[in-house]
Amino acid sequence: MDAVRRAARPSRRGVLRAGGGVALAALAGTAVTGCGTGTDDGVAADGTVTVEMWHGQADTAKKALEGLVADFERAHPKIRVKLGGGVLADVMLQKVTAALAAGSYPDIAYIFGSDLARVARSPQVVDLTDTVGSGPVPWKSYWAASRDAVTLNGRVRAAPAVLDSLAVVCNRKLFREAGLPLPKAGWTWQDFVSAARTLTESGRGRFGTGWPGTGDEDTVWRLWPLIWDLGGDVVDSGGKGIGFAGTGARALQVVAELARDKSVYVDPKPGSEQMYQVFQSGRMGMVVTGPWQLPDIETAGIDYHVVPLPSFSGRPVTISGPDTWTVFDNGEARAKAARTFLTWLARPEQDVRWDIEAGSLPLSRRTEALPAWQDKVARTEGLNVFTTALETARVRPVHPAYPEVSQALGQAIVAVLLGRSTPERALRACADEADAALLIPR
Repeated sequence: MDAVRRAARPSRRGVLRAGGGVALAALAGTAVTGCGTGTDDGVAADGTVTVEMWHGQADTAKKALEGLVADFERAHPKIRVKLGGGVLADVMLQKVTAALAAGSYPDIAYIFGSDLARVARSPQVVDLTDTVGSGPVPWKSYWAASRDAVTLNGRVRAAPAVLDSLAVVCNRKLFREAGLPLPKAGWTWQDFVSAARTLTESGRGRFGTGWPGTGDEDTVWRLWPLIWDLGGDVVDSGGKGIGFAGTGARALQVVAELARDKSVYVDPKPGSEQMYQVFQSGRMGMVVTGPWQLPDIETAGIDYHVVPLPSFSGRPVTISGPDTWTVFDNGEARAKAARTFLTWLARPEQDVRWDIEAGSLPLSRRTEALPAWQDKVARTEGLNVFTTALETARVRPVHPAYPEVSQALGQAIVAVLLGRSTPERALRACADEADAALLIPR
């Protein structure tokens, strides 16, 4: 789950975008370096099995994974995990797609949750239902968001890798100067709009809040909690049309009010880096973000407060954007070794290390209960809000047409943000495009 998540991780907004499944035909025939395991089946003469893992991580997260792999190999001397791939998570889908076309693909790859449905259409993707259904994987204590993000048609098609949620981070100083009380759980979207209006001081370059304005998944995923809270869904129950035809315009009305009041900073560049820089410079009162941003906010010296997302109904709702470790079939020995490694990695004692060092939320309640995580929560202002939000977090559907639905909704949000369309007109255009995509057989 970008410079947005911080330099220690791949671009998080890229991690949460859904456009990667579109227009990859040009890459399908690209030659890709082989996995290089030494033999066709990855089994050496002494019985050691080597699996290739395209991890997509950078800096701190990469070091954390390297440490975990070293510990795994010491405990499993007959399995070697070769970390490679040569690309960050933002472009992993393109590389994996090309590798599948070339017939030379890894055993494990870091795949964004929004891309899993398309990748899982490949017969080379290993079904992990039996792996999580037995043994030491704490599947039943996983948050629902962790399970739902990797389940397609009742089958588990990948292992959860990174988990997060959205909440609102507030600048305490700006709230004091504006004479506003800090928001509390149970506040409404109208409260949010009103606070953004009061916090805005155009003469001093201050904004009430911000919203990504590129139309990508970073723009879109922030609107789903509003739609869900109003009773809508991404896809309707019949699977042939959008599930927010009756609620999308109401959700977009919040965006329209922010734009009307000129209380929203619209970030024109992918990754939301400018939006976060405005907040970290003390010129934005509220920002909707995830736990990955807290280290940068702390480093910037912002005195901050974290509160759950507002709602229309008074019921708590948020969104989680889990990413996955997807396993590919390079023969029985390598697939078994890959499953063994991911099973080990999912255990709470390893998961908590990954969460603390790489910036994820716990995949399961068992991990959350560990003293190491509780100590992390005690030392990090507001982290508990993000973890508590997992109780009611939802995920985007694992659906092959999701990228097209997201693209259509992204265009609608940008049109409203920039004052180019009303919520009603923008939603109608979105519905026409998204419904057409959903009608295409998959």
